[in-house]
Amino acid sequence: MSAVTLTVLLAAAVLLGLAVVMSIVLGVANKAFHVPVDLRLEKVSAVLPGANCGACDYVGCGEYAEAVVMKGEVIDKCPVGGTGVARQVGEIMGMTVEEGFPVRPIVHCIATTSQRLKRTAYHGEQTCNAANLVGGIQGCVYGCLGLGDCVVVCDYDAIHMIDGVAVIDYVKCIGCGACVKACPRTIISQVPFKADRILAVQCANKDFGKEVQEVCEVGCTGCKSCARANPELISIVDNLPVIDYKRYDPKASLQVIQDKCRRESMVWIGKPTPRQLELTEGEAMPVRQEAEFKTTVDQTEWRG
Repeated sequence: MSAVTLTVLLAAAVLLGLAVVMSIVLGVANKAFHVPVDLRLEKVSAVLPGANCGACDYVGCGEYAEAVVMKGEVIDKCPVGGTGVARQVGEIMGMTVEEGFPVRPIVHCIATTSQRLKRTAYHGEQTCNAANLVGGIQGCVYGCLGLGDCVVVCDYDAIHMIDGVAVIDYVKCIGCGACVKACPRTIISQVPFKADRILAVQCANKDFGKEVQEVCEVGCTGCKSCARANPELISIVDNLPVIDYKRYDPKASLQVIQDKCRRESMVWIGKPTPRQLELTEGEAMPVRQEAEFKTTVDQTEWRG
């Protein structure tokens, strides 16, 4: 046997020996450091919608699934999946889910550019965040600034600026809540939709009567007619009607409330019916919204 052949054989033997040793080491390490994986994690991840929108307060669906399985997080925090997904997660986790409703955003202003009085020209950075720091841009300090921060953050093309005001397309909207977080005046918030279309209030102005009329052509003046029409459902807070959506019954006759509104502030919002789509083809559906009673000035919590 030549020296070269011997050298090759020795090298092969050494490599084989190292391979055997490393296999043994890896096998021992696999057992020693093995972390059991809960099979429910993969199942929960599979039923979540995968939108990774962050509306559940987690970075993505995977992180939320891990929190549900490993940390006992509540199983109904996914507004995109709604009750259907929550029930599937509940079945995996051995939990029951009470009846729920999809949560969707409402813009609490729909006054168009021409309907907002006492407006001044704004030449600064064209974002709502920047404009909100400048006083006197428009007479109403509660209304939509109309520069589209909410439009920029929507990944589903579900909100658009139409004549200076944000309008939600409820056919496309999945309820992720990105627009809610983007609005510096906090005039967008999430509410449960117990039906495809619900009754809502269009104004966020907390002033009264003449003060509202001086700054907006369509603002609620706090006349209380709607509350008198249905005091069990509607109360008046800071001169604005507040709809108690916990008591909201979509099967009840609520048309009288809208009929009593002198400023037409009560409006049906949500997904249009096929007939409405036919009648309004090519036109923007009006969206008159319910108010969240705060601005970045007072930062009070919404009581709607």
